[in-house]
Amino acid sequence: MAGLHKSDFANPVINWIDTRLPVFTMMQKEYGVFPTPRNFNYFWNFGALAMVNLVIMIATGIFLAMNYQPNTELAFASVQHIMRDVNFGWLLRYVHQNGASMFFIVTYVHIARGLYYGSYKSPRELLWIFGVVILLLMMATAFMGYVLPWGQMSYWGATVITNLFSAFPWIGPKIVTLLWGGFSVDQPTLNRFFSLHYLLPFVLVAVIFLHIAALHITGSNNPLGIDVKTPQDTLPFHPYYTIKDSVGICVYLIVFAILVFFAPNYLGDPNNFIEANPLVTPADIVPEWYFLPFYAILRSVPDKLLGVCLMFGSILVLFVLPWLDTSPVRSARFRPIYRLFFPLLIISVVVLGMCGAHKPEGIWVTLSRLGTFYYFFHFLVLLPVLGKLEKPLPLPESISQAVLGGRGGGPLPSGAAAKPMEKA
Repeated sequence: MAGLHKSDFANPVINWIDTRLPVFTMMQKEYGVFPTPRNFNYFWNFGALAMVNLVIMIATGIFLAMNYQPNTELAFASVQHIMRDVNFGWLLRYVHQNGASMFFIVTYVHIARGLYYGSYKSPRELLWIFGVVILLLMMATAFMGYVLPWGQMSYWGATVITNLFSAFPWIGPKIVTLLWGGFSVDQPTLNRFFSLHYLLPFVLVAVIFLHIAALHITGSNNPLGIDVKTPQDTLPFHPYYTIKDSVGICVYLIVFAILVFFAPNYLGDPNNFIEANPLVTPADIVPEWYFLPFYAILRSVPDKLLGVCLMFGSILVLFVLPWLDTSPVRSARFRPIYRLFFPLLIISVVVLGMCGAHKPEGIWVTLSRLGTFYYFFHFLVLLPVLGKLEKPLPLPESISQAVLGGRGGGPLPSGAAAKPMEKA
């Protein structure tokens, strides 16, 4: 019939829908037969884990919003109502609360994998930039969500973090007033944060759609960091990688369940079990653990404006990373010197996280400054200079040669590359 899309699905219901709205054809093309490098390791599971986590967060967030009261007089009590009176409210709250931590864990591992294997390099610059935008949206959403329980740490964390914008001359105080909706953190602030916390996850979905679209246009990077050259270099995404992702998702859900059922408040702050009191300041104000490295960078210098600039700069430097790295090779597997420096970057971030959890005094100030120095040195000095000086190891001729020809990437025996593809 004229005007209908040609569909090859045998199921009559699916075929009827697909001829009028070819969504199944699109899914088959993008997730069924989509050619994927055959040498992915389990670090490539973390993108799928992040997607699963986002779905969990949106689903639980919608149900929590049905019972939450964005009112300074009622917010704290409404959270207790959810925990005590709503059917399985405790489970929804703990899944949502710990889901934020799990989301950042898988995202940080996802970013570390991209840094190690050079997934930000040409032609995937826009893919990487969308990823950094996703990180910023996650951070904004998580910060606003942390304010909603209206506990002591929620209130004072909101006060301290929003006040950081006042460091910027002229426009800073106006930004703070806009965020607060007045002259202190109060009812208008809670209204703003609740509205944005509910809205931003859907903006996040839109940016993730662009992220995935860019991925499917340029194709995935791989542990070798070399381009696909022959049909033997790839496998259809389904069934091999759907099964591999499913294994990772099962392990992830087990870890998630252990955290939710056996240590649901382990990553939280005890002060948030106390209702917000503007007249009583906690002894030590710290953000959630996933913000601690940035908090340590902020406090590593005595000047407020410089500290704020360094904190925001630690994220903004990731936007220009594809142009800072001058090496012609993507994967650190073939960069012997860079491979030695990469663990120092991970160590510096971990040390900054530890420093952010302690008061800025004594050894913690020195460690924060060292961690901050190396973080910016790595991106702004090491990557541009090392890319020019380092001599990379020889790259394999193709992915299939490295995978099927042994660990050393030696030559394939005659017909060795074709037989596995016939089986696949």
